[in-house]
Amino acid sequence: MIIVIPIVALCALAALVILSSLQRRQADSATGHISRETRRRDRTSRKPTPVLEGSSGREVERAAQLARKGGDLVPVSEAAPIAVFVPPDEDEIGVNRRQFLNRSIIGGFLLGLGGFGGAVLAFLWPNTSGGFGSKISVGKLNDIASDIQAGNGFAYYPEGRMWVTAYPANALEKARKIYSPAELTGMEAGVIALYQKCVHLGCRVPSCATSQWFECPCHGSQYNQVGEKKAGPAPRGLDRFAMEVSGGSLTVNTGQIILGPPIGTNTTGQEAEGPHCVSGGAHH
Repeated sequence: MIIVIPIVALCALAALVILSSLQRRQADSATGHISRETRRRDRTSRKPTPVLEGSSGREVERAAQLARKGGDLVPVSEAAPIAVFVPPDEDEIGVNRRQFLNRSIIGGFLLGLGGFGGAVLAFLWPNTSGGFGSKISVGKLNDIASDIQAGNGFAYYPEGRMWVTAYPANALEKARKIYSPAELTGMEAGVIALYQKCVHLGCRVPSCATSQWFECPCHGSQYNQVGEKKAGPAPRGLDRFAMEVSGGSLTVNTGQIILGPPIGTNTTGQEAEGPHCVSGGAHH
């Protein structure tokens, strides 16, 4: 969640810069620009404003305005005629084509930026409503054991993107020296939950019924039945999930991925039990 704060701040800063630029452009188009030569000619051609005795301040100011515009002075003693109201032209006061296009482009950009920010937040926000990224109730341990047996040693649960295999009780002594409590909870109950993704380049790793290993078809990485690295370019064993066992049921937290054990870890001593499904893996 630390990355969410800079992303939100960046989106807000970009929106502020765009709005400031739009306001400055509108202000420039409204006020215009007067050159230095124009201002100098205006000062030299300005005539002194005559002041009539007995005139009020408002009448003197009106006379000065007329003088600057080059018009004749209207005697302040005479009432000015009432101007006829002329309704403004809707085309003149409406939004012109350039303003419409500019606002449309900026609006589209802000809409896209907002959608991108929302997608990033949705991606980073933890999923607590079920499915991958949340805690998944896999089921009773007895039912899971039946699924493993039916899958010839491997049970796959697509909602958690995970493999569940049996962990032998005689290997627990070695496992307690290597694995974390979040992993041991399930291992001591006889199962282990493994992430389906190969740690080399992320391919989905299938099981091999003949060797009783996991064998990646992309680059030949091989792992034993509990996900410990046996061969190929993988830098470690298969990543696994934190597990909880309560009332004889297994719950897997797919939002907590634990890095696989280092190369050389072999708590079960399991070797290939038959021909490999993928060739080319160099044993280590």
